[in-house]
Amino acid sequence: MGRTVSTRVLVIGGTGPTGIPIVNGLVARGYDVTILHRGRHERAETPPAVHHLHHDPYDDADLERALEDTTFDVLIAMYGRLRSIARLATGRVGAFVSVGGVPAYRGWMNPWLHDPPGLPVPVAEDAPTVDEPAEDEKGYRIVRTEAAVFEHHPRAAHFRYPYVYGPYQLAPREWSIVRRVRDGRARIVVADDGLTLHHHGYTENLAHALLLAVEQPDAAAGLVFNVGDEEVLSVRQVVAIVAAALGHTFDVVSMPYDLAVPARPLLAQPLPTHRVLDLTRVRTVLGYHDSVPPREALARTARWLAENPPEPGGTEEMVLTDPFDYDAEDALVGAWLDAKRSVRPRAGAFATPPGYGLAYSGPGGRPRTNTDFTG
Repeated sequence: MGRTVSTRVLVIGGTGPTGIPIVNGLVARGYDVTILHRGRHERAETPPAVHHLHHDPYDDADLERALEDTTFDVLIAMYGRLRSIARLATGRVGAFVSVGGVPAYRGWMNPWLHDPPGLPVPVAEDAPTVDEPAEDEKGYRIVRTEAAVFEHHPRAAHFRYPYVYGPYQLAPREWSIVRRVRDGRARIVVADDGLTLHHHGYTENLAHALLLAVEQPDAAAGLVFNVGDEEVLSVRQVVAIVAAALGHTFDVVSMPYDLAVPARPLLAQPLPTHRVLDLTRVRTVLGYHDSVPPREALARTARWLAENPPEPGGTEEMVLTDPFDYDAEDALVGAWLDAKRSVRPRAGAFATPPGYGLAYSGPGGRPRTNTDFTG
């Protein structure tokens, strides 16, 4: 539905993975949208009605020139130096919406800060954040940046992004799977049966959360929000869904984490522990629910990557650090399967094989006491 009074929104960025659906969502809702970016990545998906300011949001002087003598009702900051943007936008904007990252949480990037190692599950917005550079330099900078945002804009709405997936993502985790499909690989290695839960967010879902904050400025004011997909899929589920979207089936080879070297790019962390966000606040305060179910979002992402493959050895593969060294992978898998075969005959040595406990009633569990069911 159109607006009788046009609200002016400035998006700093607007051509990246979540920027594109945010800009399109704003235009569809009747906002008067301007994007500020360097102009190096113009997108065909950007609506013609959008105004462009070509400036460098990493250059304070250039950014100040762009913002002088102008005001906006809403500023969405998702690119550039966020501290500088917050400072220079003071007095020039109404609502301030910004994007940061989950490395703010103590232990997200350095799981050994917890004993035993690994984050609590799930992680809520009031969980401890990094307070010492020695703990995690990147996380410390992110936390200080968040503080600067609220110093200049006490009513800001700030979003902590997890890993993003979808079109144009520079760290496309799914490419480690998609390329193996395209290369005709029959096997793929996962660590510890691929059971790790690692929170990700689809581009359109993250954009939807920010749009809810724009539409509900009073509800969002002064809050930090976790944001991500409502369903957190395991690594093994991600492999299966991506492969199925491309009509492929893998023989999944599970190896202990210490040995599963080819699986590291899929984990994107130094331990196979879980990284799961608590989304209670964004759901209850803003009414967030996924626009696209994660299983469908993964399938879309797989098909997009298959149609728009990254350049071999290019930026995306360098960021992923996946060498796609199939000779080394095959040698490792062969040695592992040989080791399993050598151990298997000894595994049946238990006089009474242990089970799942008497309370378990699933497949292979405790049978019924009575043959007939009586209600």
